[in-house]
Amino acid sequence: MAETITKPNRFLHIHPSDNVLVALQDLEANSQVRFLNTSFTLKNDVPAKHKFSTLAFNPGDKIYMYGVLVGEAITAIPQGELISLKNIKHASKDFDLGERKLFWEKPDVERWQDKTFMGYHREDGSVGTANYWIVIPLVFCENRNVEVLKEAFINKLGYGVPQIYEQNVEQILSMYRNGKTLDDILNTELTDHPVEVNDTRVFPNVDGIKFLTHDLGCGCTRLDSDALCGLLAGYITHPNVAGATVLSLGCQHSQASILQNEISKRDPGFKKPLIILEQQAEGTEKKLLQKAIKLTFNGLVRANKILRKPAPLSKLCIGLECGGSDGFSGISANPALGFVSDCFVALGSSVILSEFPELCGVEQELCDRCVDEPTAKKFMDLMRIYNAKAEADGSGFYANPSPGNIKDGLITDAIKSAGAAKKGGTSPIVAVLDYPNKVSRAGLNLLCTPGNDVESTTAEVAAGANVVLFTTGLGTPTGNPIAPVIKLSTSTMLYNRMPDIIDIDCGTIIAASETIEEVGERIIDFVIKVASGEVQAKSSILQQNDFIPWRRGVSL
Repeated sequence: MAETITKPNRFLHIHPSDNVLVALQDLEANSQVRFLNTSFTLKNDVPAKHKFSTLAFNPGDKIYMYGVLVGEAITAIPQGELISLKNIKHASKDFDLGERKLFWEKPDVERWQDKTFMGYHREDGSVGTANYWIVIPLVFCENRNVEVLKEAFINKLGYGVPQIYEQNVEQILSMYRNGKTLDDILNTELTDHPVEVNDTRVFPNVDGIKFLTHDLGCGCTRLDSDALCGLLAGYITHPNVAGATVLSLGCQHSQASILQNEISKRDPGFKKPLIILEQQAEGTEKKLLQKAIKLTFNGLVRANKILRKPAPLSKLCIGLECGGSDGFSGISANPALGFVSDCFVALGSSVILSEFPELCGVEQELCDRCVDEPTAKKFMDLMRIYNAKAEADGSGFYANPSPGNIKDGLITDAIKSAGAAKKGGTSPIVAVLDYPNKVSRAGLNLLCTPGNDVESTTAEVAAGANVVLFTTGLGTPTGNPIAPVIKLSTSTMLYNRMPDIIDIDCGTIIAASETIEEVGERIIDFVIKVASGEVQAKSSILQQNDFIPWRRGVSL
């Protein structure tokens, strides 16, 4: 039944110059909307998270959200019409060097000023939020050997996890062998019984051994193989890593010498235990693996001697990420992260904002926030080169939104980007980094990565992020092998539906029961607990160890 919609919590006008409204709840067609000094009728049902017009548009008229250009009308759009791909297309403003706009209102961070977290102090001055040993291949030919080492180590050293789903298969297999029909099997509720695992760690101060595999290292461009060495060097020198075992075949593009050079770039005085073994030099697989086992065990003994000690919050490097975004991302979880980002910058921490295809349309604001013209120019050049490469391959930034994004209200890349950029807060941008470089300055850093969640998270961690904050509107089950990835839901509905992967509910902002700042304060307190090892992020509990290097070709 149609109604008169006047309550502010039914819709949202984000910015004074916006000419669309966001539905915070499902709105019915023919309802009367009272907005400012006008009243109009909704022409369609408007699902929550979607937008509708406040004015009548003609073809070619510009659509604004978050105060920036996000689309262009391709048909006549009546006042009160649902905004969709049928009536608008992506549009964004061009950008130039602009002027430096570096003033920002620092948040009050007095409550955290003297706070510390319990971390692992490394010889290069960095501090880890975890203590891992990593085993990595320089080329995909070594993936099998990495997996063999994983099978050899994990359970014996107490890092195994209960194999609940193996129990489920055994239950179904037993039913099948006893003559149960397929319908019987489908209608049977599978049971979970306690599974005995060796949960007593041999090395209690080592959080785990992480085995990373990938499909690069050879048979690709030298640019990609060199970038892989830089990425792996980022993981080896990462503060959450105590040491590493590297398996090389010997003949691949990504040579051990290139890896060692990349390590020296990131840590000239590198002193961590590093084991590099070459299969073609060692001879048989048995010789290679037995040597790897002995040397890795020795490295674990050394890693176990490192203990958590207090560290200032300035030693945190926070990665900002979003995935499975929806129409609430830019008005709940992402602005909450923007507040968090500003707070950590004010505390002297490093913060990383990445996903360059999802900064399309807000380039001018970000250029103006760069501390100097060379930094702004580097950002402009990376954005233009990346988009030109994408367009040359038949898919510009405009093609970034996924079907899930579009279904839940993010119908153009500029709409998605304007909301995604909110994660970066308002502080000045101190550096712009190309992939796979490492953060070296406190403050907000921009890192060139794809919008692909896992590729971007993988790159942020290589750049030094020792905690990643990941907002999601649809639910994205991903994590990282060495850095905790804390998930934040954009709605309470998602938080309740997927409690196994979501750590923090930001939907209270939509419900108006908490402010952006109040949610941000909860996030910061939770980050300190995770960084100290007091609680685990859900992604760490589930061992979501996703690791995908970026093949420098087009990935949106």
